[in-house]
Amino acid sequence: MQLQLLKAKLHRIKITEACLDYEGSLTLDPDDMEAVGILPYEKILCANVENGNRFETYAIEGKRGSHVCCLNGAAAHKGKVGERLIVMSFGTFTPEEAKGWQPKVKHF
Repeated sequence: MQLQLLKAKLHRIKITEACLDYEGSLTLDPDDMEAVGILPYEKILCANVENGNRFETYAIEGKRGSHVCCLNGAAAHKGKVGERLIVMSFGTFTPEEAKGWQPKVKHF
């Protein structure tokens, strides 16, 4: 049996930009991605704290040190600049690996 558990979370990161005319994804500061172990092009689930919207996309790297959190493409309809997101990635674990597992979380 395999279990899906939360691997990483950026908790209440502020949306800094929204770019409708882009192919898709969520642009994040590499410092924030590395802090929790989110990789470029990794599938992520995002939840908008203000309006409850949830959407799946993938993470891409922005400029290091920029604190960017940019909704791209269709995701730009899911939030506004200044709103907060919870960005989550998940991993697949065996029951043995799952015992005692703790996800990496960065609070904003």
